[in-house]
Amino acid sequence: MVVVFALVALAVVSVLVTANWYMWRRLFRDTTRGPGTARRVGGAVIAGGWVLAVGALVAERAGAPFRLQQVLAWPGFLWLALSLYLLLALLVGEVVRPLLRRFLERRAGAPAGAGAPDQERIPAATAPSERPEPTGTDGSARTEGPTATDGPARTEGPTGTDGTTGGTDGPAATDGPTAPEEAAATDGPADAPRPAEAPAGSLALPSRRLFVSRVVAGAAAAAAVGTVAHGTYGVLNGPSVKRVTVPLAKLPRAAHGYRIAVVSDIHLGPVLGRGFARKVVDTINSTQPDLIAVVGDLVDGSVKDLGPAAAPLAGLRARDGAYFVTGNHEYFSGAEQWVEEVRRLGLLPLENARTELRHFDLAGVNDVAGEDEGQGPDYAKALGDRDRARACVLLAHQPVQIHDAVDHGVDLQLSGHTHGGQLWPGNLIAGAANPTLAGLERYGDTQLYVSRGAGAWGPPTRVGAESDITVIELASRQA
Repeated sequence: MVVVFALVALAVVSVLVTANWYMWRRLFRDTTRGPGTARRVGGAVIAGGWVLAVGALVAERAGAPFRLQQVLAWPGFLWLALSLYLLLALLVGEVVRPLLRRFLERRAGAPAGAGAPDQERIPAATAPSERPEPTGTDGSARTEGPTATDGPARTEGPTGTDGTTGGTDGPAATDGPTAPEEAAATDGPADAPRPAEAPAGSLALPSRRLFVSRVVAGAAAAAAVGTVAHGTYGVLNGPSVKRVTVPLAKLPRAAHGYRIAVVSDIHLGPVLGRGFARKVVDTINSTQPDLIAVVGDLVDGSVKDLGPAAAPLAGLRARDGAYFVTGNHEYFSGAEQWVEEVRRLGLLPLENARTELRHFDLAGVNDVAGEDEGQGPDYAKALGDRDRARACVLLAHQPVQIHDAVDHGVDLQLSGHTHGGQLWPGNLIAGAANPTLAGLERYGDTQLYVSRGAGAWGPPTRVGAESDITVIELASRQA
């Protein structure tokens, strides 16, 4: 078992190192002409981002001073999201890169795949055979032949004693410009301004390959930053409200239209604090529900650190009250203390318990993470002796608990936990690990509704999985 764990850990580290080397190469090495400050800064940014991210995770789980958790959380967790979308954008860039190079080659008139356009260096001076024709002193072009097109003939013979060449029948032409002058000669008049001379071996302009690398890297960075910024704004702005109608065969006519506000995965912690809790409470109260169900993962931290952040929950208002069940993160944060704290705030914890409301039974079970502490779900205790002629709604944090709910004749289970994947393409992983990723589905005679959650864990960012508070409106088939 230890060997397997070590091999898995080694594989994960290898993938991370390779991915980050690839990002550094595409963002910094391929966009610069050689070693220098930019490459060193790029390496420091990538390495520093991961140091902050690991530090934020360790500080949260180890119960480090809360102020330190807050200092590390924002940059560390945001780096996790940013690095994910940088990597994805750069991978997309691998498809764009050859297309852009081919487009530039065609515009330049070069054959596709020619080696010359891709050369990394363009010498400042060319070979004598490749030099442009220099101009004469009057601006006219000088030819390579023995005679000029519009002037007297010039011979290649030796120079006379008076400084003239041995011409045959006309005034002698003066010698052409020397090699340095030829290299600097232009096609225009002699008095035209000339560009500054570049030192030998330097780049006059970025090569086509360098240009393409810079365009792709810049576009990838812009796309990643924009994606993370938009996803973070969506979380900090607060959850939206969804409304879903759920018909229950056993629900009496008098309960038709009964509203349950379902909120999960608020994740109060070093990033989302008291202000966010206030937004959640205000949003829930604005729906005027008959009952409020808080289905786990309320916090990421101790009562000592997060008690003030959770205080706005005392303002929840519903005719039949607000109920709470634990999620897996409560067991990382001191579940017993939090059960007592939410009770003090006016919520009613359902620890493997059931209450009989006017028109249906409401039950709640602990999260499966509580099994390690002897506080796991107990369906027999919560549901064993109930009247099955009455409709039953079960609060259970994780969707995987649906199979026990079906066995105990539950009509509707309300869950969270998945975050809807939170960061695309995380939905693919979350969907494989849970029977339902988000929304309403039926399992035999039992229906399961999974909320995407109000907050976020780790990066305060959501992409492709908007946060929500859901108002479940129960419908009686007798109405």
